[in-house]
Amino acid sequence: MKRRIKHVTVLGSGIMGSGIAAHFANIGVEVSLLDIVPFELTEAEQKKGLTKDDKVVRNRIASENFEKLKKASPALLYSPKFADRITIGNFDDDLPKIKNTDWIIEVVVERLDIKKSVYEKIEQFRKPGTLISSNTSGIPIHFLTEGRSEDFKKYFAGTHFFNPVRYLPLLEIIPTNDTAPEIIDFYMNYGAKFLGKTTVLAKDTPAFIANRIGVFSMMDLLHNVQKLGLTVSDVDKLTGPVIGRPKSATFRTADVVGLDTLVMVANGVRQSGAEANDFNDVFALPPYIQKMMDNKWLGSKTEQGFYKKVKNAEGKSEIHGLNLDTLEYELQGKSSFPTLELTKAIDKPIDRFKVLIGGKDKAGELYRKSLGALFAYVSHKVPEISDEVYKIDDAMRAGFGWENGPFEIWDAVGVQKGIELAKDAGYEVSDWVKNVETFYKVNDEGQSIYVDKNSGEYNKIPGQDAFIILDNIRKNKTLWSNSGAAIEDLGDGIINFEIRSKMNSLGGEVLDGLNRAIDLAEKEYDGLVVGNQGANFSVGANLAMILMMAIEQDWDDLNMAIAYFQKSMMRVRYSSIPVVVAPHGMTLGGGCEMTMHADRVVAAAETYIGLVETGVGVIPGGGGTKELTLRTSREFHNDDVKNNRLRDAFMNIAMGKVATSAYEAYDMGILEKGKDIVSVSKNRQIAEAKKVAKLLAEQGYTQPIEQKVKVLGKDALGMFYVGTDQMLTGNFISAHDKKIADKLANVMVGGNLSEPTVVTEQYLLNLERETFLQLCGERKTLERIQYMLQNGKPLRN
Repeated sequence: MKRRIKHVTVLGSGIMGSGIAAHFANIGVEVSLLDIVPFELTEAEQKKGLTKDDKVVRNRIASENFEKLKKASPALLYSPKFADRITIGNFDDDLPKIKNTDWIIEVVVERLDIKKSVYEKIEQFRKPGTLISSNTSGIPIHFLTEGRSEDFKKYFAGTHFFNPVRYLPLLEIIPTNDTAPEIIDFYMNYGAKFLGKTTVLAKDTPAFIANRIGVFSMMDLLHNVQKLGLTVSDVDKLTGPVIGRPKSATFRTADVVGLDTLVMVANGVRQSGAEANDFNDVFALPPYIQKMMDNKWLGSKTEQGFYKKVKNAEGKSEIHGLNLDTLEYELQGKSSFPTLELTKAIDKPIDRFKVLIGGKDKAGELYRKSLGALFAYVSHKVPEISDEVYKIDDAMRAGFGWENGPFEIWDAVGVQKGIELAKDAGYEVSDWVKNVETFYKVNDEGQSIYVDKNSGEYNKIPGQDAFIILDNIRKNKTLWSNSGAAIEDLGDGIINFEIRSKMNSLGGEVLDGLNRAIDLAEKEYDGLVVGNQGANFSVGANLAMILMMAIEQDWDDLNMAIAYFQKSMMRVRYSSIPVVVAPHGMTLGGGCEMTMHADRVVAAAETYIGLVETGVGVIPGGGGTKELTLRTSREFHNDDVKNNRLRDAFMNIAMGKVATSAYEAYDMGILEKGKDIVSVSKNRQIAEAKKVAKLLAEQGYTQPIEQKVKVLGKDALGMFYVGTDQMLTGNFISAHDKKIADKLANVMVGGNLSEPTVVTEQYLLNLERETFLQLCGERKTLERIQYMLQNGKPLRN
């Protein structure tokens, strides 16, 4: 029987409960978010004359947490409008309504007795066959179902989301011996397909998979840092992006998560008796951690942990780090290690590990010790916490934001070298590893295969049929490449154009590749996908090239370069084959313009897209200004709509607004409803884009005819000038910002036209390019571009 999830009830509205509720709302599911009835009235409630019987009082806890959910930063919802899909209530009044829900998710406090009492109440109202799961991270799953009915046990499992739920893709599924196999399959498939999660089947062992490995790795570092004489900022520099970990690295992550949470997991594992003595000692708290716990220096929640914001003698805020020897906060010196200098020319973190472990300084020593311990530990966790190595790697990538899992890193340094590192760190790896050549390979079909612990044979990682992994097909399926791009054959008549330049910026080599891909597709294939699997789709045009041409006043070459960019975007729109663009992550400036010119877009839900050129002192010059003007003109039905629609589009460009999700991009007119698609799973995005391109081809794709655009002329321009004058007078913008905005408005109304006129797209492109070049000649624009290149962010006057 097909199981449809239309309504979910989340029991517990705290940080995790709210995050889970928000993410189900994100995918279109109705949610009831319930919490306990308060024990006492607040002072404010008493003054209003309210009683414990008033609904506003009884729902207060869920209501307050719901308000936090709506205001959360970063946002938990893809769009503020999705909050309407969530209703709030309380356990006493609203629990009977669970008879009409499809899935009950318990997220109450981590105490077995409280959870069991909640389950007892649930059994009074739950309809047989309703899914029931717990988000517990520390209580053994089999304890939770003691005393429950057979039907309850059959549909019950642990569904352990990671916080923040929207942004961390891991979902651990932990069944009991009583969970029905088809229900396990449902949780796994629903999490991957509908929630966009990396679903990992975990065993009912302490801390499951990700927390077990992640906390071991952190605790090992906590023990080593003092021995090596490193500061907290040293460790964070060494354990962040340089090795493919989040910017928060080790100690900042501990502050964000909360030291108490880290200690709770460590103590839970240590007290469970699950670890051998040598590993169990790692989970013991170093004296300085115990002291921090005693002092309640727990991190962000107590405003001090490993870091603390303090005022210096001049009254300015500074971030001080904790001296782990003196337990006093002090300004951290700038960390510098020769070993890191050796990796600057190595782009991929996975390729740096061989160099890092060879370092002769404290950095090299830390990497050797921590990786040796990690390799030994994960080798002994198979099969204790997982029968397969890939599940451990999946969990660490998705739950802790590691770019590569421990077994992938081990492969990168070499299996035998990893065994040596473990031995030097004082550990022995598990015997099964000693005969392994490599943990992973790629087979002839471009699929990842992993070594089986028991047989030594290689098995295909399941679920890959829904994915296209460019790293795996690049070797055998690349049709052409240059320094910034590549074309790969995706099969079934569809090819992929992959941007591979630094930060996926759009320079001449990328545009040459794009035009070559369209040429090739038109001659020999049925359709083209433009997609990559980097951290971001594209940060926009190559600013360094623009700056160089502008400084040298090489206006002819710059004009030709911008014209080439515009022509390339128009080829994306007006080729004889369907072009599907698959944006994700940062899709800014030129990346946004390329997206807007596609026949169809398959956008990752986590796409941060916008026309941001005003931040560097210019307007969108690759067709973005033209395109948003064109889209707006389609909605010109009466004078009010004309002005409102055009003003909204103008403000989006003038303010450099970036959508914080693909759904916000719909509201901004960057994505088009009814045409463009949102993929909640980034892993499936290229495969979905290929399907769309193939479907368009099979339906008989015909090259579009260039469109006409109605522009409003001088009457609308006066409206914009009044607006920018008021903003300048109110000190909301600078004089240079006003100049940019006025020139942008001039393009969007069609220039010096006395009345509304229908023009061609090329007319607007010419006006857009002319304005772009004019602004490139401004001194302040050059200053902004230089600042952007040096600091990675726009200069705000």
